Order: sequence, then C-alpha cells, then structure tokens
Amino acid sequence: MSGKTQKWLDRVERWGNALPDPVFIFLGLIALLVAVSAAAANWGWSAINPVNGETLVARSLLSAENVGKLLTAMPETMAGFPPLGLILVVMLGAAVAERSGLFTALMTRAMRGVPNRFLSPAIFLIGLLSHQAADAAYVVLIPLSAIIFASAGRHPLAGIAIAYAGISGAFAANLVPGQFDVLMLGITKSATALLVPDHMLNPLGNWYFTAALGVLLVPITWFVNDRIVEPRLGVWRDPPPEGEIDDHADPVLQSRGLRRAGFAAFAVIALFAAFLFWPGYTPLVDAGALGPARFEPFYASLVAGFMLLFLVCGWAYGGAVGTIASHRDVVKMMTEGLATMTPFLVIAFFAAHFIAMFAWSNLGPVLAINGADWLRSQHLATPVMLILLLLMSSIFDLVIGSASAKWSAMAPIVVPMLMLLGVSPEMTTAAYRMGDSIFNIVTPVASNFVLVLVLAQRWRRDFGVGSLIALMLPFSMAIGLTGLCLVGLWTGLELPVGPSAPATYVMPGR
Repeated sequence: MSGKTQKWLDRVERWGNALPDPVFIFLGLIALLVAVSAAAANWGWSAINPVNGETLVARSLLSAENVGKLLTAMPETMAGFPPLGLILVVMLGAAVAERSGLFTALMTRAMRGVPNRFLSPAIFLIGLLSHQAADAAYVVLIPLSAIIFASAGRHPLAGIAIAYAGISGAFAANLVPGQFDVLMLGITKSATALLVPDHMLNPLGNWYFTAALGVLLVPITWFVNDRIVEPRLGVWRDPPPEGEIDDHADPVLQSRGLRRAGFAAFAVIALFAAFLFWPGYTPLVDAGALGPARFEPFYASLVAGFMLLFLVCGWAYGGAVGTIASHRDVVKMMTEGLATMTPFLVIAFFAAHFIAMFAWSNLGPVLAINGADWLRSQHLATPVMLILLLLMSSIFDLVIGSASAKWSAMAPIVVPMLMLLGVSPEMTTAAYRMGDSIFNIVTPVASNFVLVLVLAQRWRRDFGVGSLIALMLPFSMAIGLTGLCLVGLWTGLELPVGPSAPATYVMPGR
C-alpha cells in the first residue's frame, strides 16, 4: 500500500473516531431528521405514488400524531428493529457452538490444508454464498472469520473485513439465485405491469449479471484485503478475547465430538428436508406460489435452522469432549453469549427509532420518487441513465437502509421509463441493485454496521466508527468501480442479464 493511501485512510479513521459514540450519532441523526421533516412538511414536499395515484406528503415528526407514536410505541419500535430478533435467536445456538469449542475445532480442522494466502478469497466466496442465509450470515460468518484469521496467525480484523465485504458490500453479486432475487424482481414485475400488464418476468432475470459480478469481485477483494487492508492493520500480537480461541481438547475426544456433531447436523438437515418434501406435510413450502417463490417459507426459516443447527451440534460436541456436562452448562453458554450482545442492544434502541421515524416522516418515498422523476427529465443516453440510476441508488443507501423499500418507491417510475427507452426491466433492476450495495459497509445508519462494530471491538477495544469506515472504504471503492464498469459494459454490449432476460427491450407494437 502506498504512503499516500496509508495517510488518507489514517485521516479517515481519525475523523471517524472523532465522532461521538454511535448512540449519540443516532441521536444527532434523529434531531436532524426531526428538523428536516418539520421543514419539509412546512414547505409541502410531496410526490405522486405512480402505482395508485396517491399523493405522498412529507410529515413532520413534531406533529401530535408522530410524537404520540414515538412515546407510546417505544417497545414495539425496539422489538421491530429488523436485525434484533434475528441476532438474538441465532446467538442462542451460536453461543453454545462457540463456547463448547465446536467452532474452534471446525476452523482448526478446516484450515489445516488451506494456505494462508487463500483465506481471503475463500471467506469472500463463502460470504457471497451466504446471501441465502439473509442476515444470519453476519452473526455466524463474521466472528468465525476473525477466529480463522487469528488461528492462522493473521490479523482477525482482516478476517472481519473480508467477510463483511462478501456479505454486505457485494450484496449485488449472487452466484446462486435466492430469495432476494425473488423479492426484487417481484417488485420489478409489479412496475412493468403499469406499462405492459402481461409482461412476463422470471426470478432468475439477474443471474448472469450477479454471477459475473461475483466472479470478478473474488480476485479484486482478495487484492484489496491482502495488499491494502491487512498491511495497514499490522501484525496482530494481542491475546484473543476470552472464549474466542480455546482449543485444548484431546485429539481423540475432539474427533469423537466432531463425529457426533456431524450426526447431529445430519439430523437437523433431514428434519428441514422433511418439512420441504414430505408428501402431504410441507410447512416450509408455499403451495399457492409458483416457481422459486414456493420456497419463500424455507428461506424465512433459515434463521431458526441456524439456531437449531448450532445448538444441537454444539451440545453434541461439548458432551463428547467434556465442555458440557449437563443442560445447565448449555443454558449458561446461551446466557454468556447473549451478554456479549449488550453493547449492540443499547445502540439498537436508538438505531431502531431513527429507522422507524424516517418511515413515519414519509421522506424516503418522497425523495426516491422525486429523484427518479429528475432522472427521467434529463433525456440522457441509456448507459448514462443506468449509471445515474446506480449512483442515485448508492446515495439513497447512505440514509435509507432497506433495498426493497427504496425499490418499491423507485421501480414504478424508473422501470416503465427505461422500458420506453429500450432498457429491459431486468437490466434496470441489476443497475439499481449494484448501486444499492456499494455503501452498505461504510454507512453507520446501516442496520448491521453497529453489529460488525461490536464484533470488531471484541478484538480491539479502541476500534471506533472511523476505524470501521477506514477498514471497509477500500472495499467499497473497489466494488463500486467494478460495478460501475460492469453496468456500462453490459449495457454497451447488450448482454443478456439472465435466462430469457435480455438487456434491451422493445415495446409491443413498435
């Protein structure tokens, strides 16, 4: 890494760490949001919902309705924070697997034959595949990656960085289509119906683009992590946090424990397979849906599946090696695991209220719809339009965390608009998704940013908001530039975006 890059990232880290504690950052954002909402309501900011013609008006957070909602719905607002329940549920099982020694044993065995230089691409690739696990990957893969790097004598924060980049920074890349493809292209289909009611659109319509992006990002992020991020961190010599790496099991007992854990894993997988395929009893299949959408209940059940998998396997392993003597040890491990999440719970309270209040203000859809209208009014060339859509999506990502919420507001405008300009709905969706993922890993308002910060602080107590931004910024820039070039190239060459999904579109009758 060059000296200029080092100094620039150091400056970013200093500026970021000079910011207040994340709790007070969210308090400041809430105060700013209240002021903007009051001004927007006073000035009459509004937008027309293109789906139903309803006028969406910015609402002041100082109105009697919103103040009353803030004070009366605090428990519901906290409980409704998207990552909260997921994290707590998965941690119940992950804490047992971690403290029983199962995770450390698995990582030690898995890394024996893997050269250190291949750790970064391997973990990034797992991060890409973990998109099927939704937010559960944050709770599972990120702390495990730190353990893997530390066990290999490398800096654990570099392990966290490459895992976070794979899970969140490269969220637009997807080697195996899954539930997010179904969700996003389902929203796109509703938007196409405004112009062409019988237009057919399949959930695999972005697969070629997302797979190509994933393949490209593996070597790029490998270079960023090993040549820019990790050298800046230096050599890690500190002792590991208590409970992170503690592998003193007898090799014979460890082998027995891993065998038992394997049998337990098979039992859990068989149970979920039965719920999918047992004749006449398929609670994880939506019989009324078509295609990949039939498995939406299965995707939603993965959180519970991970919790059960880690709990059962950790208990089986711990019983074999002696780290678990009775069910009381299991309960104690669960308690200790949740205790490590206490800092996250404090920050989550304020983050939950910021996100909820942003929704109450109606500023999100008003900004998104008006921004899309502006894009339409510019009459630009098709590749330029898509790149501007990508950039607009990335800017909105700094303040609006939900990709589906933004797309629900923007798609009814930009999808029909670009269809009229010869761009297929699938290509428009791919460009939006690319822009939406760029800043996921550097914006403190992202719901999982705080979780990653807390996980990093387990390895370095003075690790602040600026430290995490500086850690992830090289990935964000590399992923953004790659996606920008790929969207331009894909559009210029008119490559198919997915099966039966060309990049171009011709209106019927033209």
